[in-house]
Amino acid sequence: MKAVAINGSPRKGGNTEILLKKALEPLAAAGWETEFIQVGGKKIRGCSACYRCFDTQDSRCTMKTDIFNDCLEKILASDAMILGSPTYFTDVTAEMKALLDRAGFVSFANGGLLRGKIGAAVVAVRRGGGTHVFDTINHMFLMSGVVIPGSTYWNLGFGRDKGDVAGDAEGLRNMEDLGRTIAWLGAAMAPRMATYPKPLVVEG
Repeated sequence: MKAVAINGSPRKGGNTEILLKKALEPLAAAGWETEFIQVGGKKIRGCSACYRCFDTQDSRCTMKTDIFNDCLEKILASDAMILGSPTYFTDVTAEMKALLDRAGFVSFANGGLLRGKIGAAVVAVRRGGGTHVFDTINHMFLMSGVVIPGSTYWNLGFGRDKGDVAGDAEGLRNMEDLGRTIAWLGAAMAPRMATYPKPLVVEG
């Protein structure tokens, strides 16, 4: 099985990256293939609402001049995705919002590409607003038929300066628990994925 962690923070080696990689550790230990993908700080445009993905239905966005389609391809090849963002004015980064909007839309246009995948949100936050970031990511998951695992607390790690989150023992324990839960859930779901319900067609 495979899990991808996608970092929406433009700060490489920062708090969001630390949290995401901590969540991947139990999955690698359980024999999963894992991959870390850096999106923050790279070129990725927001959705233009052109609706051409409904015409092409090739599981890709018709805007092909940025990194989005490469990211989506890796998501579609995975069993679990862990999307992480720092807290920017109580919400995700612009790069993560672009990924969420376009991934959700292309999935919907192609009959529910994300349905049955496991999805988890991870947030780095200095003090307040982190739960809204958590909600933003989970909203796309919930509208896309993604299965969201629980953990021991909100998937938040606290810190402002680069590396501060390494001192948040509870946050790191939560990331470890999250990774273990994803591994368990993936193993439990795998034998039954062929029977996962297809989406009903919504007109209009």
